Amino acid sequence: MKKGLILLGVISGGLVIVFFWVGNNLDGLVKNAIETYGSQMTGTKVRVDSVSIRPTKGVGIVRGLVVGNPPGFRTPYALRVGEIFLSLDVGSVARRVIRIRDISVSSPDLLYEKANGTTNFDVLERRIAQHAPSSSGHATKQENGKKLIVGRLVIRNAKVRVSASFMKGRTISLGLPDIVLRNIGQSEGGVPPGELGRKVGDALKQKLERTVDFGALARSMGDSLNKATNAMKGFFGQ
Repeated sequence: MKKGLILLGVISGGLVIVFFWVGNNLDGLVKNAIETYGSQMTGTKVRVDSVSIRPTKGVGIVRGLVVGNPPGFRTPYALRVGEIFLSLDVGSVARRVIRIRDISVSSPDLLYEKANGTTNFDVLERRIAQHAPSSSGHATKQENGKKLIVGRLVIRNAKVRVSASFMKGRTISLGLPDIVLRNIGQSEGGVPPGELGRKVGDALKQKLERTVDFGALARSMGDSLNKATNAMKGFFGQ
């Protein structure tokens, strides 16, 4: 689950950079930029229903974000988000460090699937790492590039659906409590978008990893299957 929220953080941070880059241009440019950059970054199809940007007010809204699954997974997508709302300090946009007042992620739906010894989010994380290699040149570029400080990041009404190869396409739904993080990047004087995503993921790692235990899930389903088999045998008098 950490990987899913890293992905959310990277996309949210990328939205800020896109916001800065296109400025007063049309909402369609932002939509296309998110879809193009997101697809390149994840190696899957990323699509967005709509984007609304109010540059003079420092507000951006992305609705209907969907990140597709890598090949080899049965579930229809990895991540779907109802709405991402972003509010930033307009006066900071021209500076080296952009100050984001608020990022609100509403109704994220994560399909967390395990197949062939790995998960869909493990694959996405590797692809993101390949797209942004951790080389000294890349590190220098990040040092000189735009950085972000996030006053508050909220993830609300999140839902996780878990699947694995032994479940044959079926899923189990799990709710998550609302999550609030504050002053991300403040102590470092700002962080790049990728680091923002990693910080979000690291901060939530322990809480989210307790939510999904594929071993316990397999044992639980095995027990249920055994009970169903025994009941059928009893029904037929075996």
